Amino acid sequence: MNETSRRRFLQATAAGGALAGVGGFSAMSSWLASFLSSDPDAIGPFRASTSAEIDDASHAINRLTFGPRPGDHQRVSAMGAKAFIAEQLDPDSIADHDSEKRSLHFEALSAWPAGELLEYSPAELLDQLTRDKLQRALHSKRQLFEVMVDFWSDHFNIDPSKGDSRWLKPLDDRHVIRKHAMGNFSELLKASALSPSMLWYLDGRVNRRDSEHDKPNENYGRELLELHTLGVDGGYTQQDVMEAARCLTGWTVHERKKARFAVGKVEFQAQRHDDGEKIVLGHKIPAGLGKGDLDRLIQIVAHHPATAMHLATKLCRRFIADHPPLPVVSAVAGTFLETGGDIRKVLITLFNHEAFWATRGGLVKRPLHFVVSALRACGAETNAGPALQDYLLRMGHAPFQYPTPDGYPQEPEPWMATLLWRWRFASEFAANGIKGTAIEMKTLVSAAGGKRELAAHLLGRTPTEAEVTAALDSGAPLALMLASPAFQLC
Repeated sequence: MNETSRRRFLQATAAGGALAGVGGFSAMSSWLASFLSSDPDAIGPFRASTSAEIDDASHAINRLTFGPRPGDHQRVSAMGAKAFIAEQLDPDSIADHDSEKRSLHFEALSAWPAGELLEYSPAELLDQLTRDKLQRALHSKRQLFEVMVDFWSDHFNIDPSKGDSRWLKPLDDRHVIRKHAMGNFSELLKASALSPSMLWYLDGRVNRRDSEHDKPNENYGRELLELHTLGVDGGYTQQDVMEAARCLTGWTVHERKKARFAVGKVEFQAQRHDDGEKIVLGHKIPAGLGKGDLDRLIQIVAHHPATAMHLATKLCRRFIADHPPLPVVSAVAGTFLETGGDIRKVLITLFNHEAFWATRGGLVKRPLHFVVSALRACGAETNAGPALQDYLLRMGHAPFQYPTPDGYPQEPEPWMATLLWRWRFASEFAANGIKGTAIEMKTLVSAAGGKRELAAHLLGRTPTEAEVTAALDSGAPLALMLASPAFQLC
């Protein structure tokens, strides 16, 4: 975040005005109450940071998670920030029973075969996808995994409002993004290319050569090079786009209107494939490979140096700075190439680099991150229903609703217009005014050891005297802290 944008952010936040006071604890819905008796996230006494600056534990939590829950700083400090990072890099080793149990409430997301998804309305599927994403971000112990799911969901963005994607996006979330989020990029890329939902969204299903006069549909081929791999400045040409599109001809997906019981089934139609010789980015792909053209194309673009730099830059922007230093980007790109796109090893290089540890508290939280971090910090329970989703919609960051293939932006500037709704959210949330979402303020303050200690928990460092005075004098200390620049940066 450069100094100009940071100054604009701080000035805008400071001008937000007074927020409403913190109210009493509202009645829980039956959905929320069902979890209370056995909730492993129930708030007990905890110790927050006693450092005046963001220490290693707070920094690691801020960057690898959707924000600290009560007790997280204490736990990470005890085990060490680097041990915490190592733990998060191995999500399969982390027991996550509570989050998985909560996901069982969203039965449509486990529907199989794909035809079962047709039993639900598109609105119902979108709601369950959104609520599950929010509950996982809020409750999952595998926080880095959820952060990477969010990252790849934007990188391979699909707007599920198009055609059969309205029913097929849950399959993409489960079998593409979640399956490969911490795996190998080549495998993730191929899974995305053959995702039924992606074949609908970027028209891969109609990319065919029925006669020698047919031209390939370039929509997916262009986004494959521009967004998913090399990047807009990756050095590819229009001819490369056309040749990539030729490689991808013949793949299609069964449509709901024509094959209800086989909806979502992906198949290769050899008779509709352009099986001639192609040249992509200087690499010759011989004629006669059939569907093997896809594998050869994936190999070329997934292991290209421009792809390594493009992805390294995006990852460093997400975890380090809006304008990450070139040495760390180069180091991360180098590991990407050396390991054949091993996402976990790429992240190890990033988190071990001195640039990761040197830059703290300078990234603006995107709206979803801001909302979830507030819920986590306060030990809130939520049904993630319409009332909460409406705030994300008004902030412009409703999950699975971005209309273009580039996904929600990581840069801070597009989110400056959301500040008013952030203040409103902080006010209503602190006052238990959001239906289906609740916090127990007295329990939270008591568990933290007092209001000053709670402020340290929220900010990841001890508050300044000016911050304490401003919060207490406002009459709405929790709301003011959540709306403060320090909380909105990570």
